[in-house]
Amino acid sequence: MKLTHLRELVLNGNQDLGGAVPCWVGKLRDFHQSLDFLSLASNQFSETTEKVGLVLLDLSHNQFSGEIPFKITELRSLQALFLSHNHLTGEIPARIGNLTYLQVIDLSHNSLSGSIPLNIVGCFQLLALILNNNNLSGVIQPEFDALDSLKILDISNNRFSGQIPLTLAGCKSLEIVDFSSNDLSGSLNDAITKWSNLRYLSLAQNKFNGNLPSWLFTFAAIQMMDLSGNKFSGFFPDGNFNNSLPYNKKHIADKEPLVAARDMEIKFSVADGNESTLTYILSSTVGIDLSNNLLRGEIPEGLFGLAGLEYLNLSYNFLDGQVPGLQKMHSLRALDLSHNSFSGHIPGNISNLQNLALLNLSYNCFSGLVSQKQGYGRFPGAFAGNPDLCLESSSDKCDNATIPGVPEKTFEESKMDGPISVWVFCLSAFVSFDFGVVALFCSARVRNYICQTKV
Repeated sequence: MKLTHLRELVLNGNQDLGGAVPCWVGKLRDFHQSLDFLSLASNQFSETTEKVGLVLLDLSHNQFSGEIPFKITELRSLQALFLSHNHLTGEIPARIGNLTYLQVIDLSHNSLSGSIPLNIVGCFQLLALILNNNNLSGVIQPEFDALDSLKILDISNNRFSGQIPLTLAGCKSLEIVDFSSNDLSGSLNDAITKWSNLRYLSLAQNKFNGNLPSWLFTFAAIQMMDLSGNKFSGFFPDGNFNNSLPYNKKHIADKEPLVAARDMEIKFSVADGNESTLTYILSSTVGIDLSNNLLRGEIPEGLFGLAGLEYLNLSYNFLDGQVPGLQKMHSLRALDLSHNSFSGHIPGNISNLQNLALLNLSYNCFSGLVSQKQGYGRFPGAFAGNPDLCLESSSDKCDNATIPGVPEKTFEESKMDGPISVWVFCLSAFVSFDFGVVALFCSARVRNYICQTKV
């Protein structure tokens, strides 16, 4: 059989294929000048073959080890490179910057080390740079603003340090930014508001500090914002929460394809002008996660007026005051306000939130009676650790000992799908005073003391 017009060869998912990529694969381009796509993903290959003139090379989910092969950096026509989920080590070769047609680079889930080579700015057509889950380090270079076509930048789960350079605001096409689980620090600068198309922002599990700026909530297309596990302090900003369309759009359960609507698609051109699509799966959740920070004060009412918000986690802060009404949060699926100093009565309209599947109001200073209508049977452990709170019963006595504790791992296991951080429950927190920051152990005794002093 002569496949003289073969353009695409896909041999994905064959666990019996392993060892070296057969030499005949490397010669296919010589016999079939139309061959553009070669996908050998999810096999057991461990060695590459001689260079081939491809525009797409997918060797992800194999057994490749050692450094990124030199042969790959000679594929001058390459537009998409997928090497994720292998055992690659060493540094990202500076020669990758010579591949000026590259639009997608995915080197995630390997053991690559060193810094991102500055030469990568030579890939000036780059749309997606996905480097998460490696051992990469160093700083984010200011010169990366030359990648002004970039839509996806994912460097999460590495060891990058330093601050986000102001020049990165020049990447105005960014839609997905994931810097989570690194050693990044500093405060947030409003230069990043130039990312006007931003849909997903995760700075979780870093060392960012300073006040939360009100402009954080001005991104019109933002879908998920995760700033958890940092050192943000001060009062909760009273921003304009009406700017974000996803946060304000009410979702109807089982009638709107939430996941499909939020998949991130990037189209890149191949040699003859046809387009191929990279789909980057976003979280199916519209949410805000500011947990495990040093925030204090009351929550602005505007935050609880977001009809499209599905996930809100403000746990492990020092927020106080009464919780605003929840009647407008029709789409809410998960609400965690635990380990704060909220007071007053539990909002009576919680029972009206039909989509709510996870609730945690434990370890606050709530008081009064919790009725069955408010759902103490529906959410086991959601009200534990509130000394002045009691459950509805036939007795007139308010005995908080009847409130069940939080089941072990209930909230650790209740994480959303997609690239958002797992909820982290620390053993300690920090209380900010005018004269400094004092560490306190978040025990029930300390929480009771805080509640008593607020009376």
